Amino acid sequence: MRRMAMSALLVLASAMNAVAADEFYKGKTITIINSTGNGGSYYNIALALSRHMPKFIPGNPAIVVKSMPGGGNVLATNFMYVSAPKDGTYIATINNSIPLHQALDGRGIQYDVTKFNWIGSTGTYNSIAYVWGDAGFKSIQDVFKHEVVLGGTGVGSSIVIYPAAMNSLLGAKFKIVLGYKATSEIDLAMERGEVQARTGSYTGLRSDHPDWLSEKKVDILMQIGSKRDPDLLDVPLLSELGRNEEEHKILELISAPISLGRPYLAPPGVPEDRLAMLRSAFDQTLRDEAFLAEARKMDHEIAPQSAQEVAQIVEATIKAPPAIIQRAREVMGPME
Repeated sequence: MRRMAMSALLVLASAMNAVAADEFYKGKTITIINSTGNGGSYYNIALALSRHMPKFIPGNPAIVVKSMPGGGNVLATNFMYVSAPKDGTYIATINNSIPLHQALDGRGIQYDVTKFNWIGSTGTYNSIAYVWGDAGFKSIQDVFKHEVVLGGTGVGSSIVIYPAAMNSLLGAKFKIVLGYKATSEIDLAMERGEVQARTGSYTGLRSDHPDWLSEKKVDILMQIGSKRDPDLLDVPLLSELGRNEEEHKILELISAPISLGRPYLAPPGVPEDRLAMLRSAFDQTLRDEAFLAEARKMDHEIAPQSAQEVAQIVEATIKAPPAIIQRAREVMGPME
């Protein structure tokens, strides 16, 4: 009788916990922290998620997007690790270079990417390096001959990591100007002639500035990813620019985070039941036809990646062979 009573109590407690979990989000607001600033593909996709994801979360909470640019995406990532509430009401989309910044540089970080609760990713995309058309750079080889002024946000950002690596390892002549708070500011600086170049996602360029492509206002010099984009088959990959095996391995390590796409995370310590809800809702949203239709209007491709897939890529980046990581650190050097 005692065992039966105990079993009944456990079943009842489990049921009550399930009800409590289902009711947690009712009347609450979830905040998506965006590390890249207003405008751009990260921000626009987060806004679309905020409109469609609530219907897949029990309790149908409101979702708002708050941009927290700064420090090359480190500011927002630190906030999510140290200060964000750990009750499941805060998630974030962070630049995919953040794990690489931890592995190679680490300045300013207060986080450990292996301890975040990864939610998933909206999918992969290739990053590109491009210059304003009248700057006179028509191929990546021109960057090894003449200095080009490139705008950047901070040392943890992919828009700085890749040109800095090319300078140190390959002898490229990117003059990197830091201090821009968001990529949209760099776009304006390019139009005003303050800088000549930047790096960023190809899909983001297509979505945010289709006229730059159709009117040939910019020239794409290089792309970063695991394989060439079908639209850019004549544009070399960063990893293809290595002159020997060691350089190829270093450039492959540096290129690896691109496969994270636009990842989403929750802070460490979020209760498992709420984390499961967030992951399920994120996955369902990325397959929801209404959300996908909105993404297509913005010219953003969605190719869902699970939390496990994202965590594996992050782990592989952090645990790359020590000799390659050390050599890559030497190559990157101090970025002041």
